[in-house]
Order: sequence, then C-alpha cells, then structure tokens
Amino acid sequence: MAEKLNLARIKKFGENFEISVDPDLALKFKNGEIRDVRECLQSEQIYSDANKALVIPSAKLQEIFKTDDPLRVAEIIIKEGEIQLTADHRSKEREQKLNQLIHMISKQAVDPQSGLPHPPARIEAALEEGKIRLDDHKSVESQFDDIVTKLRPIIPISIEQKVLQITIPATFVGKANGVIRSNKVLGEDWRTDGSWSVKVEIPAGFQEEFIDKLNSITSGQVVIEVLEN
Repeated sequence: MAEKLNLARIKKFGENFEISVDPDLALKFKNGEIRDVRECLQSEQIYSDANKALVIPSAKLQEIFKTDDPLRVAEIIIKEGEIQLTADHRSKEREQKLNQLIHMISKQAVDPQSGLPHPPARIEAALEEGKIRLDDHKSVESQFDDIVTKLRPIIPISIEQKVLQITIPATFVGKANGVIRSNKVLGEDWRTDGSWSVKVEIPAGFQEEFIDKLNSITSGQVVIEVLEN
C-alpha cells in the first residue's frame, strides 16, 4: 500500500515534510481552483516519511512553520513545495501545458505574410517537426519567447504588439498592479490624486481579454487609450 501514496513534500532547514494527497485536487488547490485544503488531503498528518508513517511532532511544526496547525502546514507544503505525480498525472499535465502553449501562440502570433493567425493544428505540427518540447519544471509563460524563436525557422511567425496608455483610479491600484505588471511596462506616472498612469505593451491577441480584466477589476472606471506602436 505504501508505494501507492501520492505525496506533496517540502524540505526546510535540511528536514523533510510530507503529506499524502490526491494529486489532481492538490494541483487545483495550488492553482487556486479550490479553497479548502482538506479536499485534497488523504490524511491531515504531517510526516517526515509518509511511507513509514513517521509523524512530525507539533513542536517541530511550530519551530519550522511558526504554526502547529497541520492544515496550515499542508497549505504551505502544497503551494511552496513539490507535488509528486504518477506517470499518468505527468502525462495529463504535459498535455495541458502543450494545449496552453498552442493557445497562446495562436492568440498572440500571426503569419507576417498574410497577417492572419496560424491555426492550432499548424502550430502543433511545427512544434512536432522541430522537436520542440516544453520544460516540465517551468511555466509556459517563461518559455514562450524561447519557443517562438525556435519556431521561426519552421513557420513564418510574428508577435504583434499593442501599446496602451492606462489610467487606474487610486481605489483600484492595488488590485490592478499585478495584472498590469504581468506585461511589459514602458513608463508610469503617479498622479497627485493617487491614480496611476501607466503605458504597457501587450500581445495584440490578448488586448480584448486584458481590457475586459481591467474593466472587471475597476468596475469600468479604468481609462484606456490604444497608442500607435
């Protein structure tokens, strides 16, 4: 039975901390899709070795994590540590990341000769032809530019960019900050009323989605001007 355990683990100060989890639900918790950590736990115990059922004393949890609440410790392990996946789970996750990559390319990139986006099937075929693979240990976003560079000898591809001038009312600056800074900031200015004026460059294919997100955050009070590149 022990070898069938699916674990999430973290190492702190040279010591191992493990929990037994449902891998699918643990990934959903890590990605913010579910809120209650108990949904993904097979046991609420924190182990030094789950396969040997070696439970870590509460005093040690308090010393390392500054809490002896096993649910809080479990949250930290899942969010900051490593979720061990079976071969089946790794295959599914790899497929999901590939689909995410293809979607991103089809949304952001165009054929510079026609100005039209490449169909997803053409992108997938080009990735296969070039034997271009995602690194399982890195996010799709962090690998995007490198993969597009590798695709260029195989298919004509160009990433069209849009420059937006955005003004965020002071009330919503905190919530909008992360969304704005996930893109390339070209310049910014803090005004005397606390509002934030910022110029950003975004992929043209994400313009509508980006504007919708800012409108949602600011209840429609954001001011956006599309500038000439």
